[in-house]
Amino acid sequence: MKKFFTLLILGIFPICNYSQDTTMNKDWPNLNKYAKENSQLATTNTVVFMGDSITEFWKVNDESYFNCNSYINRGISGQTTPQMLLRFRQDVIELNPSVVVILAGINDIAENTGPISIESIMENIISMVELAKANKIKVILCTVLPANHFNWNPKLEPADKVIALNHLISNYAKKNKITCVDYYAAMVDDEKGLPIIYSADGVHPNLEGYKVMEVLVQKGISTYLKK
Repeated sequence: MKKFFTLLILGIFPICNYSQDTTMNKDWPNLNKYAKENSQLATTNTVVFMGDSITEFWKVNDESYFNCNSYINRGISGQTTPQMLLRFRQDVIELNPSVVVILAGINDIAENTGPISIESIMENIISMVELAKANKIKVILCTVLPANHFNWNPKLEPADKVIALNHLISNYAKKNKITCVDYYAAMVDDEKGLPIIYSADGVHPNLEGYKVMEVLVQKGISTYLKK
């Protein structure tokens, strides 16, 4: 009997993994996640937040921030910049916003979809910016939040890569006269990480963390919308 259950368990897990991989292969950028919701939106003069889990969980932690301001959250947990770039037209441009807030890159550093250079991450971010500009959408670029470890990929030491990417983001924004919201500087601790007051796992903000981010990003959004 024990042998039977062992074989059964060993058989089930490969099937589950295969199913997840198959889903990703069919819809790698996860275009289906917001497709129905997008089709039901009638948006004008609004703001779209494009990002990964940090953006997606923002609405979970503080739904009122998005609802009261009529902001649209298009974060998808685990995503990297090439995935965001592939869905940028559907989840941002076609919603016809006035402003897009882009927070991206931490999952690339975590190698969620494989190793990638800091320069290639930045190129993907630049491509999203150029798509937005071509469609008359104002851009707010955000520095990546501090992180000095990943629970799901403990072999990596991300702190210095986060700093390097943020340097590229800040310089590009300054050179191209794009509003840059510096979450990193406002939230980093003396170990180049995200302090426990703002996060339980050192990567994803809690409500206190999101409140800090809201104050910072709202200044940039207000400037654009007033214009």
